Parts: sequence; C-alpha cells; structure tokens
Amino acid sequence: MNKHLLTFLAALMLAPLAALHAADAAQASSKPNIVVILADDLGYGDVQCYNPQRGKIPTPHIDKLAAQGLRFTDGHSSSGVCTPSRYALLTGRYHWRTHLQRSVLSGMSKPLIAPDRLTLAGLLKQHGYATACVGKWHLGMTMPQPLTEGAIQSGPITHGFDYFFGISASLDMPPYAFIENDRFTEPPTAVKNHLFLGGTINNIRQGPGAPGFESVQALPKFVETAVDWMKNHNAQPFFLYLALNSPHTPLAPTPEWKGKSGLGDYADFVMQTDAAVGEVMAALDVIKATQDTLVILTSDNGPATYVGTKVSANPRDSHEGGHAIKELEAKGHFPAGPLRGYKGSVQEGGHRMPFIVRWPRVVKPGGVCGQLVHQADLLRTFADVVGAKLPDNAGEDSYSFLPLLKGEDKPIRENAVSACGTPSLRVGSWKYIASPESGQPVQFYNLADDIGETKNLAAAMPEKVAEMQKLLEKLITDGRSTPGVTQKNDVEVKRYPSESAATPKKKGKEKASKSTP
Repeated sequence: MNKHLLTFLAALMLAPLAALHAADAAQASSKPNIVVILADDLGYGDVQCYNPQRGKIPTPHIDKLAAQGLRFTDGHSSSGVCTPSRYALLTGRYHWRTHLQRSVLSGMSKPLIAPDRLTLAGLLKQHGYATACVGKWHLGMTMPQPLTEGAIQSGPITHGFDYFFGISASLDMPPYAFIENDRFTEPPTAVKNHLFLGGTINNIRQGPGAPGFESVQALPKFVETAVDWMKNHNAQPFFLYLALNSPHTPLAPTPEWKGKSGLGDYADFVMQTDAAVGEVMAALDVIKATQDTLVILTSDNGPATYVGTKVSANPRDSHEGGHAIKELEAKGHFPAGPLRGYKGSVQEGGHRMPFIVRWPRVVKPGGVCGQLVHQADLLRTFADVVGAKLPDNAGEDSYSFLPLLKGEDKPIRENAVSACGTPSLRVGSWKYIASPESGQPVQFYNLADDIGETKNLAAAMPEKVAEMQKLLEKLITDGRSTPGVTQKNDVEVKRYPSESAATPKKKGKEKASKSTP
C-alpha cells in the first residue's frame, strides 16, 4: 500500500482519539477556580450597594465586586445564627435535619457534619481541585485531651479540605488559638477571655488559649494565609473557603482601621472586612486568575444587636434589647437595611444576606437578580459547574443557580426554609413563620409589597396558611426539598406549632430519635 496512503489512514484513525483528548483538555481547563468568602455577622444593610440610602459605612471593594458580577437581592442563609448556616452552605442540606435545630456549637463541641456527608470541598476534590479552608470553622471538632497533646480529629481536613488554617469557632469562644490542619500552632496553655477587648468583662467565656494569641491578629492572618495559599496552588483549579471572623465580636479592628469610619469599632471592623475582600480580589489579579475564578461573597447571618458605637458593659442586656445597635441607627446607619430583625431572628434581617457572584467568563457585570436563592444551593451549583451528578444522599436541599449566572431570570427553587428554632417557609413572595413555643401567633407576609414584615396576613388568609403548613410538613418528612429518593432526617424535627396543631405526620417516613433538639 502507498506509504502516503498509510499515513493518511493512520491519521484518520487517530483523529477521533485526538479530538477526545482535546475535549478532555478543554473540559479540564474550563473548570474555574472557586473562592467562597463568608463574612461573619455582616448585615444586608452593612454593604453600601444593598443599602445606599440608609447605609453609612463605605464598602468600596464589595461594591466593586457586585459591579463586576451579579448581585442577588433575595439570597438566604439557613439560619439567623452561624453554625447552622455554615452546615447548610457546606453540605447543601438544611441544618434542622440534624440535632442542631437551634443555637450554635461551642469551640470544643463534637462535630456536626457526619463523616460520610459530602461537602463542597469533598465534591471539588473528587474533580481535581486543591481545597483549603481558612478562618472560622464553627462546625465542631474532636479535641485531644489534654488540649496540649495529640491531634484534633474530625475537622476540615477530614471533610474534603487539603489544608486548614483557622480557629475552631468564634473568637469569643475557647480555645483561643490558631489551628493548622490538625494541630494548634501554639499550645493553649494559658487561660484567656476574648469576648471583649480591653478587659471590659474578664470572666465571660474564659478558657484555654495560646499565650501569644490575640483577637486583633485573626483577620489579617486569615487574609495573608488565604492569599499565600492561592499563589502556591494556581497551577491547578483550586477551591478556597475563606470564612472571615469579622465583623463578629470581639470587635478587633487593627490600629490602621480603628477610628476610620467615625461610627465606632463595629463600623471600623466592617470597613476592614471590606478591605480584606479587596486584598483577596487583588491577589487574583496578581496571579492572573481573575477571569478564571468564580467568587461568591455572602454572610452567615444578620447583624448582632449588641454592636454599636461602643460596647455595652452588659452584653446580655444589650443583646436582648438591641440598645447598642440603636446607637448606629441613630447615626444614620441601619445594618439590616429595610429588613425587620437581626441576628438570631427568623425575620428577614436574620437570614437575608448579601449574596454576590463574580465569574467574568460567564456572569455579565452589573447585574441584579431578584430570584430566591439559598446558601444550600452552592453544592448543586458547583456540581453543575464541574459536570458532576450528586448522589441521592447529598445536597438534599440544594438547587443549582447556574442558569441565573448565565443570564436566565426564572425561579430555580419553588420554596426555601430558614430557621432559628422557629422555621420560616418561603414560597414565591409568601412567607410563613410557624408559631414559636411561647405561643405567639403564626405570621404570614407577602414580601413583594411588605419587605419589612409589618402586616401579618395570617388571620385574613387561613387557607393559604394551612397550605404553607402542609408544605412545610412535607419538606420535613421527605427528608429533602429537591426531587429524589426520600431521605431520613438525623433526628425527629421539632415542629412549631406542635404536631397536634399542624398537618399530621405520616407514619414511617421519618426516623424518630430520643435526641433533644
């Protein structure tokens, strides 16, 4: 056979294989880096682009991020407090399906995420990503006993993260020490208290701490660590989960930022948080990864009522009465913007969050989207981004908002639940809040014309309320809110109102437990 003909036939046979390799290479190169920045207690109204009329704290870097991407105005966390929200964000599953149906964990609580539960990091690691968690974990760890000996178990590096640098929980909870991977960077041999700076109160939440650890170090150290890690992992797609400690108490702006806002330490700390976001974005520019990186910025819950222009000497009183935050409002800054409620509340101010996505290759700049999205949606969205299919026992409450990033403007989820002990259910613009144990009335609002939740329509629309109650019961007993095989909740879910006043539970669909929520 002619030599040239043989060469031609060989090339013809190899062409499909070459095309396949080219397609694989294109798919690999199309995987974006992913950066999730989770602020701590940053309110909807703390960000200027969300609250231009009644927000007085400059946030130029977050505003720039929004101008370069898509700003969601109806984005929600799973709860009005942080541990539950972090669970849902990382697992795509509502927190109230676990034993933690109210409140938060401590710095030395047992792990909340089950060992076999798929997380954002676990998913992306399966698809070739380098993964890192930097900052506040607050999802429980198994601490060595004594703390100064042995490794920490069941932390981030056992849930899909290749690397962890951070703190076990909030900076006002012991142990007061940095952790790298599964070890304290400095043994917590001292006794410390970090609820407030300056020794205002010296006997609240005392506990073990590293002698050289100070609250003011945390935010700069987290940013520095995150930037260095990205620079060292830019040769492959990477996933960075940067869980900031700010502007949560203790209010610890560095000297560079203290006094900058003219509104007090809280506002100074918000400005420093904004600058931290700017540093991370600048680092992406330096490593030439901006175009190929999907960035999401959001917050775990609403602003705390006990932060104001100065710290109260009695934080419990100010938390209950909201006196401290009134100082900010008196100066014209409303941390929750037009929303009712603050941190710890099932009202919108507790869980409607800043929610911004920038992805230059996909998302058109300057967009605003009013569709309902939830932090639990990150898991299925990322699965769509990398072309993965989730198993039935993962992301039970996660919907993909990738279509919204590509420019569609249609609902991606029909309903959403956010709970802080008491659950609230959204269906379109309707919001139902079940009656808490205190016997307060059921609440029902139309957020389309009452974003401040001022007009309770429950008495006027009993049929609609009953419909919402029935749907909430179904979402509970099905063990999921997405289509798929029915799943089991970890424990029996607490109902408000009691089951006798709600739609009866179907027998056999939910696993009961003796655990107390």
